[in-house]
Amino acid sequence: MTTITLHNVLPEVFAQRTDIASDLWQQDVTFERGHLYLIEAASGTGKSSLCAYLSGYRKDYSGTIAFDGGDIRQLRNSSWTALRQRSLSHMFQELRLFPELTAWENVQIKNQLTHYKSDADITAWFSALGIIEKKDARLGCMSFGQQQRVALIRALCQPFDFLLADEPVSHLDKENSRVMGEIMMDEARRQGAGVLVTSIGHHMDLPYEKVYRL
Repeated sequence: MTTITLHNVLPEVFAQRTDIASDLWQQDVTFERGHLYLIEAASGTGKSSLCAYLSGYRKDYSGTIAFDGGDIRQLRNSSWTALRQRSLSHMFQELRLFPELTAWENVQIKNQLTHYKSDADITAWFSALGIIEKKDARLGCMSFGQQQRVALIRALCQPFDFLLADEPVSHLDKENSRVMGEIMMDEARRQGAGVLVTSIGHHMDLPYEKVYRL
C-alpha cells in the first residue's frame, strides 16, 4: 500500500453539525507511505474514530476512504485480515492488551502470527524502553505508561506500510517519549513505512512533515 486517501469523510455523529473546522473532516487528504504525519485534536473531535475507520473496525462515516485508490468499504474480511497482518499496524489509544498475560506473552501473540521479529530483537526493545525487568510481569500489574511501551513493541512486530499510533505517549515523560519515538521511527524507516501519530497535546518530538488539526 502506498497511499491512504480521504475524500469528504465525516463521522456520522457529526452529520448535523455546521461548525466543522478541520484539516481532515470534509477535506481531500492523502497520506503517503514513507512520510510522517501528526494529527492534533481536542478530545472528542474524532481522532480515535479516524484510526478505527482506517483500520476497518468502524464504518460509521460518510465520504470515501481509499487505499491505493480503492474504496475500503468494498474490502472483504479476508482482505482486511491480510492488510492488518502485512500492511497496516495500529497502536490503539486504549492499548487492547491482555491484563492477565505477561508483557512478553502480549507481544508474542502478535509475533507468533507474523514471525517477523526474533526474540533477541524484542528483548532489545524491552531493554531500550526500560521495561526489561517487567518482561515476565503480568500486564495488569504494570503502569499505563509501561503498558504503552509494550503496546508499541507489539505494533512493531509485523510488516507494515503504515503505522497508526493513537496517542502513543500520553502517559510517558519526555525521555521515555524520546526513546519510544526513536524506536518507532527506526523501524518505520527500515520498512519504508508511513506513520500517523495522533495527539491531544502531548506528543513525541519528531520531524513531522505535515501537521493536521482535527
